[in-house]
Amino acid sequence: MNPADAATMRAVVAHGAGDLRLEERPVPEPGPGEVAVDIRYGGICGSDLHYWRHGAVGEFRLREPLILGHEIVGRVRAAGPGTQAPPPGTPVAVHPLASCGTCRQCAAGRRNTCLDTGYLGSAARDPHVQGGFADVLVVPAERVLPLPEGLDLRLAAVAEPAAVAWHAVRQAGDVRGKRVLVTGAGPIGCLVVAALRAAGAGEITVTDVHDAPLAVAKRVGADSTVRVGGPEAAALEELAADIAIESSGNPAGLRTCVHGVDRGGLVVGLGLLPPGDTPVAANAVITRELRLVGSFRFDVELGEVLRALADGRLPVDPVVTSVLPVARVGEAFELAADPARSCKVLLDFGPTTAP
Repeated sequence: MNPADAATMRAVVAHGAGDLRLEERPVPEPGPGEVAVDIRYGGICGSDLHYWRHGAVGEFRLREPLILGHEIVGRVRAAGPGTQAPPPGTPVAVHPLASCGTCRQCAAGRRNTCLDTGYLGSAARDPHVQGGFADVLVVPAERVLPLPEGLDLRLAAVAEPAAVAWHAVRQAGDVRGKRVLVTGAGPIGCLVVAALRAAGAGEITVTDVHDAPLAVAKRVGADSTVRVGGPEAAALEELAADIAIESSGNPAGLRTCVHGVDRGGLVVGLGLLPPGDTPVAANAVITRELRLVGSFRFDVELGEVLRALADGRLPVDPVVTSVLPVARVGEAFELAADPARSCKVLLDFGPTTAP
């Protein structure tokens, strides 16, 4: 199917826990101030997997069918009436965040913590914000970012999660020459490693429970890797890193960060932990004078990351381990859910006749 010639389009829709469907939906048309994008690639994120497996992400439960996906790139299809936009065919990334622009967080330049935000493919609002795992997506024109010249769409598909990682490294401050511990070598953790390397970090140590993601972490810039549960893991508490970035979303990873940084060190919490209150080694934070900061999504970093991908400062190609056509969406989600077999899995929305 070629979405440019069709009245309907394919969409990846979560209806509830374990209920993921590839459906036909009407092709949307852009209104004033909007742009329609022919989606080519979509990266499967941990939140997509949660909606598929559990029907929820944290406290955000599905209350209606939800088109998943927020890691998306494609080409401009058409602009709405009177809309200034790149010409049709222009390769673009889509910023998934809609902020109100008027609250105190937006006024302070923190649109990622907007008090009235919306995010593509999210059940946090009612009605839900439908996502980008579809042949065609319509968004406000200001959220469409033309790709730098020469940047391949497939590589640009990693820009959204790379921007999450880039923001976390920014939250860590000046990392030049610093010793950094990263817990969790999933897609975000590996992208954190790449962003740290681009920012000039000195020595980067990465932990994970699987060997395969640790191998990817080495390829994107980790100096050393530690398999959790192995004999070398005991030495982590003596690591005395300057900075630790928790990207696993596991309370054990946060504990490793708290004990793996030096006195006076900094811990950046990036991976979202299970719902509810999570026990923290608060006495260690207090007596060792640690600083603990959060990192949530991103804002302007998406444009910065696109430029870094284009000029080679962010070599993230090893992170993409599989690209499957959207017709095999079930297989793609199963693969993305298995960290022993995959890192980042992309859905390909290209025409079925494409090679």
